Amino acid sequence: MDRTESLPAQTLPPGVGSTDPGSVLLPGHDVPLGRYTTVRRLLPQRQRRLVGAWCFVDHFGPDDVAERPGMEVPPHPHTGLQTVTWLLDGEILHRDSLGNVQPIRPGQLNVMTSGHGIAHSERSPLVHPPVMHGVQLWVALPDPARAGAADFAHHAELPRWRDGDLDVTLLVGEVGGERSPAVVHTPLVGAQLEVRGPAPATLPLRRDFEYGLLAMSGSAEVDGVAFAPGALLYLGAGRDALTLRAAPGSRLLLLGGTPFEEPLVMWWNFVGRSHEEVVAAREDWMAGRRFGTVADDAAPPLPAPALPTTRLKARDRRGGMVG
Repeated sequence: MDRTESLPAQTLPPGVGSTDPGSVLLPGHDVPLGRYTTVRRLLPQRQRRLVGAWCFVDHFGPDDVAERPGMEVPPHPHTGLQTVTWLLDGEILHRDSLGNVQPIRPGQLNVMTSGHGIAHSERSPLVHPPVMHGVQLWVALPDPARAGAADFAHHAELPRWRDGDLDVTLLVGEVGGERSPAVVHTPLVGAQLEVRGPAPATLPLRRDFEYGLLAMSGSAEVDGVAFAPGALLYLGAGRDALTLRAAPGSRLLLLGGTPFEEPLVMWWNFVGRSHEEVVAAREDWMAGRRFGTVADDAAPPLPAPALPTTRLKARDRRGGMVG
């Protein structure tokens, strides 16, 4: 059954069109990432697989890493996606098989496009800040971008502005006439919202986008739904504007985009369209083909886990089986 069919009748809040299926609060669950880091995974979940083309959301920290190595993720592969990395605190060193070696610090954005295949590693430098806090996101690539060349871009400067009691930093896409320099392949938006005052804040939205709002720090409330750090509130589509209340100093991440209609097979670090694609990617990685060698990282690459004994099935954006 489609999830929206089981929702009770409700009075829609101002600015929400009749196409909106209703807000759904998605609590994260803990997943180990490398040896020393645990992340809260917000997407994908059974209730919601994607928000636009955003297909994977990990929130980590704030973690005290003063006496610890911090993030230590050895070389590993990706296909069919973009990684988007955003830090609130700390520093991570990105290395990839295109030869890029690039630190990322708070307020900067890394966007890596896997295309047909890329490998990278993510590590805290030996001397690093005492706190690590941020998000890593995946964006599903459409045809034909997913079969194209790999790429990497670092953005040290992003559009920033104040709108009333709201400080906005635009990571991806367009908001309020501002455009991010980050290149994406479907209509998307990603923006950090930092609340400066107690009054309700309003941000214009696109009715053809579906949206989610992640609390990274502080508390927030939208449409009478309160949520705390590490939770993602799915907002649906058909909205003209977002009105939120949050404690001053709260930092939220708004994610949105047009619904991504291509079915996906997501397994380990691969986003494909069929069981056969994923099998081929795994075989290539284990055989040392396609993905290249990560620059300046002598650590052994992560081996791919064994495939499940059953055939991997493509799913639509609501999690339904396809084919």
